Amino acid sequence: MSPRSGELWSYAQIAAHIGVQPDTVKSYRRQGVLPEPDVVTVLGQPRWYEETIRAWSARRPRNRDR
Repeated sequence: MSPRSGELWSYAQIAAHIGVQPDTVKSYRRQGVLPEPDVVTVLGQPRWYEETIRAWSARRPRNRDR
């Protein structure tokens, strides 16, 4: 696996990208809808690479027509 670089997104950044509240994104993670985090910080905060979320968002059924 090649190393990845780029911006890491938080729940708030993902929420802003898909137009929901951060608590909704947290719920998606609990339900297994959100991809597994690319990184978990030392403080235990999950983060996703922007490209991971953009690809996931593009596959979401309700976003295909956007």
